[in-house]
Amino acid sequence: MHCRRRIQRLSCVLLLAVAFLIGSCSRGAEPPEKKGSNILFEFSSPAFVNGAPLPGKYTCYGENVSPPLKWSGIPEGTKSLALIYQDPGAPKGSQVLWMVYSIPPSIMELPEGIQAIGILSNGAKQGRNDFNEFGYKGPCPPEGKVTRSIFKLYALDHAPKLPPGISEKELISVVEGHHLAEKQLMVTCQKE
Repeated sequence: MHCRRRIQRLSCVLLLAVAFLIGSCSRGAEPPEKKGSNILFEFSSPAFVNGAPLPGKYTCYGENVSPPLKWSGIPEGTKSLALIYQDPGAPKGSQVLWMVYSIPPSIMELPEGIQAIGILSNGAKQGRNDFNEFGYKGPCPPEGKVTRSIFKLYALDHAPKLPPGISEKELISVVEGHHLAEKQLMVTCQKE
């Protein structure tokens, strides 16, 4: 009889311990998108593959037009998006080639050949690149050199009222501390 009570108590203690463990595990298992993770956030281009060469059309040696870009699965709470395109290996040091910001969260793509104007028809704005121009400037590596350039897309938790034509420094100050998620595409480039 005494043994039976001990076994029952031990069984109860074990059941309570298992219930506690299951409960604490399930409380910590928050869906990744709630934490602002990049799991559902996707960024791509129908014109090139991440890590592959940028088609010549989008370089200074080609038509020098902006490539089409698409994204999906932006995190919950995204109020605007921002894009910065840089060539960290440019001959004169890292260069900003393109900036688009104040992109409404309802917009899921930028078409090819965005005009070099301050405010786009979808409400997004363009900053000035390192050539002090609005719009896109394709990478321009010297002959025989392969460079890599990076498109970075940020999902932001706010929609600041920014004028067109801001600098990279100004845009970075708005992005810092406010991005829910970030995705990037890297491309290589060389003179054909």
